[in-house]
Amino acid sequence: MLGDITVLGIVVVLISILIAMAVHEAAHAYIGLRLGDDTAAEAGRVSLNPFRHIDPFMTVILPVLTLVTFGVPILAAKPVPFNPGRVRFEEFGAALIAAAGPLTNLVLATIGALLAHIVGGGTIVHDALQIFVVLNVAIFVFNLVPIPPLDGSRVLYAFAPDSIRNFMEQLEQFGIFIVFGLVLLVPAFGALLVNINQSILTLLGL
Repeated sequence: MLGDITVLGIVVVLISILIAMAVHEAAHAYIGLRLGDDTAAEAGRVSLNPFRHIDPFMTVILPVLTLVTFGVPILAAKPVPFNPGRVRFEEFGAALIAAAGPLTNLVLATIGALLAHIVGGGTIVHDALQIFVVLNVAIFVFNLVPIPPLDGSRVLYAFAPDSIRNFMEQLEQFGIFIVFGLVLLVPAFGALLVNINQSILTLLGL
């Protein structure tokens, strides 16, 4: 759907990324605050201002390059800080904070799909909404990969035995490179993500 993207499409992609990323990161920070940890709030991260969450390379340049080259946007924002010792419900509280981000992207994708159906096909607005939906679904799926430091690993951590937790902690500093390597160099893994993305898009009627 994004294979033959135009200059206007790239602009829509960038705007969609900024919106999706801002809501995603603000959700992490907001849920952390609700669970008793104001670390992210003190850092100004309970905000829909995307510039509070941007990492210039990981958030803007990388997703455009990977989208154009591989057809799959890969991106990350500045990590939202939190203090596990101040979060209620311990590991389960941390899991709730982690899950909040990608779940907001799924909500955004659902809203975008509903609007696209209302607008109807054959218009620039409809095409822009499609791009918005595709990106939010991609961010949702990608962030649920259970490899540190992605959000899915934080959710898994809450339910995993100690042996798995220790292994995940050792992976933490290399995790993002492992994820990128899997996506870019292991066709089966990339195909799995694409298939999951497409299944969700089909459910949304796109």
